[in-house]
Amino acid sequence: MKEVRIRKMEKTDRPDILRILRKTEVFSRDEIKIAAELMDSFVGKKKQKDYIIHVADAGGKTAGYVCFGPTPCTDNTYDIYWIAVDPDLHGLGIGSRLLAFAENKISALGGKMIVVETSSTSRYRNTRRFYLAKQYKVGAIIKDFYRKRDNKIIFIKRITKNFRKRENSHGKMEKTAA
Repeated sequence: MKEVRIRKMEKTDRPDILRILRKTEVFSRDEIKIAAELMDSFVGKKKQKDYIIHVADAGGKTAGYVCFGPTPCTDNTYDIYWIAVDPDLHGLGIGSRLLAFAENKISALGGKMIVVETSSTSRYRNTRRFYLAKQYKVGAIIKDFYRKRDNKIIFIKRITKNFRKRENSHGKMEKTAA
């Protein structure tokens, strides 16, 4: 695989991100529509501070993206709204790199807690496993939230002073003191 670089989303990334979202076959049409609205806000309203979007670029092609931002009316809590990686590139660590990038950025912005919401349905099984493997804890389950037998699962991760990570020369993530 070519080198993966994480950079701020540009307007020209929008079609590739939408293609990735559709290709995953996880997100509904409504969810993809919301993702598009957030992208439009990010690239179209330079002074907005609600959404931060970065892409993973692999050899000049968009391989995935992450969208996160401060949770309104909270003291230093952030939501991770989206992480998506091209299914052809799953298993290569791109999602982990995007998550680590978001976590580090949130920490640098003074974030104290990260919240991720997802569904309990089988199509989100790998998503739930991913967050559990990254030391996120289930903070709450809201029964029948999205629809009957489709619960909202809320994952949380608290940021401590030893939370920040950096990439070593081998591309592995290692913890460093903040």
